Amino acid sequence: MFAIVLSLLCSIRQGFRTRAAIQAEILALRHQLLVLQRSARAHKVRLTASDRFLWVWLSRLWREWRSALLIVKPETVIAWHRRGFRLYWSWKSRHPQGRPSLSREVIDLIRRMSLVNPRWGAPRIHGELLKLGFELSEATVAKYMVRHRKRRVGPVAVGTAIARCPPHRPVLALLTHTVPT
Repeated sequence: MFAIVLSLLCSIRQGFRTRAAIQAEILALRHQLLVLQRSARAHKVRLTASDRFLWVWLSRLWREWRSALLIVKPETVIAWHRRGFRLYWSWKSRHPQGRPSLSREVIDLIRRMSLVNPRWGAPRIHGELLKLGFELSEATVAKYMVRHRKRRVGPVAVGTAIARCPPHRPVLALLTHTVPT
């Protein structure tokens, strides 16, 4: 009697289900039959990556997917989903290749060229290195160049020039300041 009442309640419940839920259940059950037919020769059920992907996809779209799953445990499908999530984020956070690093000899050459030729800028040194056969960017050359201090201009520079003169030479200096009125 209990079985009849239970089957009656289940059939009433089936009448209120949406068409999409019924179609998802049919898809799940047919897929399980195909998997069982495919692995009928072997005694173990063999699932491919596409089978796992289908169940993970169904678990995301269909709320009652656990009721139709018969060949594997629902926890297995959740583990597949977690493994796929980890795989995606490990792929997403991999280190980019980037540009190759410069050898120490090339860095020393850039520094030596910028020290010997203080008026050369990064474009000029970059052009010379390209002529020598080195493949690098102008920004890389600018990064490794030696920065030269610029000379000061103005009364302070004149005062330091006077202070640097040897004492046996007479120095005549005239500083003028104009004040607008």
